[in-house]
Amino acid sequence: MKLIAKSEHCSGCGACKLVCGLTNFGQVNPAMAALSIHGRFPAPGVYEIRLCDQCGVCAEACPVEAIEEENGIFLVDTDACITCGECVDACPHGVMFEHARLDAPIKCTLCKACAAVCPRDALVIAED
Repeated sequence: MKLIAKSEHCSGCGACKLVCGLTNFGQVNPAMAALSIHGRFPAPGVYEIRLCDQCGVCAEACPVEAIEEENGIFLVDTDACITCGECVDACPHGVMFEHARLDAPIKCTLCKACAAVCPRDALVIAED
């Protein structure tokens, strides 16, 4: 399973970010999302969606092996994480995030919630 971004369909509404924060952290807070949307200014209405492609670079960078692959999805073991930030720095897409309220970095877990609420099919789930 893959999460695919079709940035050309994105309106920048942020529904995906809201549902991500709510689904994964119980907060209706777009700052808690494990994906990002960037306005491609000066072109009005053009957005770029950035999300995790499950490449595993974060896991390779983790000095304590706190990021493990399960069924093709890399997950952070919050108990094993020492919050060193090496995974955040190593992420080639800039979608591994640290938040002051959390004990470990966050990343996409392929929960599918963002794709389910996207009104313009800018985020879609595809089977491998």
